[in-house]
Amino acid sequence: MKIIDGGVTAANGFYAAAAAAGIKYKDRTDMALVYSEYPCAAAGTFTTNVVKAAPVVYDREIIRSGAPVQAVIVNSGIANACTGEEGMGYCRRTAEAAGEALGIPATSVLVGSTGVIGMQLPIDRVCAGVKLLADAKKDTLEAGTEAAKAIMTTDTVKKEVAVEITLSGKTVRVGGMSKGSGMIHPNMCTMLGYVTTDAAVSSEMLQKAISEIVQDTFNMISVDGDTSTNDTLLVLANGSAGNEMIAEENEDYRTLYEALRYICETLAKKMAADGEGATRLIESAVIHADTKENAKILAKSVVCSSLTKAAVFGCDANWGRILCALGYSGVQFDPDKTDLYFENDEKKILIFHNGSAADYSEEEATQMLSGDKVRIVSDMNMGEASATAWGCDLTYDYVKINADYRS
Repeated sequence: MKIIDGGVTAANGFYAAAAAAGIKYKDRTDMALVYSEYPCAAAGTFTTNVVKAAPVVYDREIIRSGAPVQAVIVNSGIANACTGEEGMGYCRRTAEAAGEALGIPATSVLVGSTGVIGMQLPIDRVCAGVKLLADAKKDTLEAGTEAAKAIMTTDTVKKEVAVEITLSGKTVRVGGMSKGSGMIHPNMCTMLGYVTTDAAVSSEMLQKAISEIVQDTFNMISVDGDTSTNDTLLVLANGSAGNEMIAEENEDYRTLYEALRYICETLAKKMAADGEGATRLIESAVIHADTKENAKILAKSVVCSSLTKAAVFGCDANWGRILCALGYSGVQFDPDKTDLYFENDEKKILIFHNGSAADYSEEEATQMLSGDKVRIVSDMNMGEASATAWGCDLTYDYVKINADYRS
């Protein structure tokens, strides 16, 4: 696998565009298009929140039908959530406008929205934006980057990644973009994520892969403990690379699986690092747990702990908060046999051992907590299972951002 430049337009046959439709923001682009020259096999995962936004309901129905997909229209600023039948109608009208502008069936268009809950979309502006997107679409890497910027809300950086692999002797590319900074605590994937590939793969195998991959990537991040109403991850495969069709779990499937996993994990970590108001990424690694499921629960408990997140922001090596978070996770373990470490690229220091504080330097620990990334390792000394979760520190700015988000 080779890491390459780009995002959703890295794969052959994919186009993208961004447009300023004035949906909520007045000083930036707020609509994005992802378009394929060829009909795509599609797969997706969606929020587990009982309150589901109209685009989630709309897209899920199309994905479950197995119908080919050729375009995705996304808007930022307004979430089209809790908008009733009118909101569902706006999904259909957006797809119809895109179908007409792109010359494809409206049923092959998926839609996505992110932003304020409860507001109705200004559908006339959305439809006008669709036409702008159709006219502006390009297959350049720059077009993909502009699309990644257009779906941002409180994000401070665009999030995209791409890789190149070989399947049955053919060069295949996989790329993706995502947005997410707040209301991040997925039970499926994250706020919005879009992955494209020119691999030839059946929708069934694509769905199998992505449903498994999200469990160890997007499902393992948390910014604030809030699962969004709009969480959506869509994967489109147009088959233009010309590899042998992947319709079973063979070597090509495993190669594509690892590429998709890398894309998803990279985007997930980018979102955790860009949490609202965040100054650093927290990586919680649990090793030597008794089961994989328990390892995941323990790892997430640490990154979800508000006290741990605040301690990291203050560069305070308060290991008691970490041990406490492990203790209320619901997993049974012996704290007297648990070891805690801080780790970075240069060193690893033991901070808790044999039921009490280890002999470490507070100054050194503080220094390790001052970087852009903080890695906390919890060695349960119970078995061979492991898991990693990602989050961010909790800062004053998180409250500032969310105190007046609707304005």
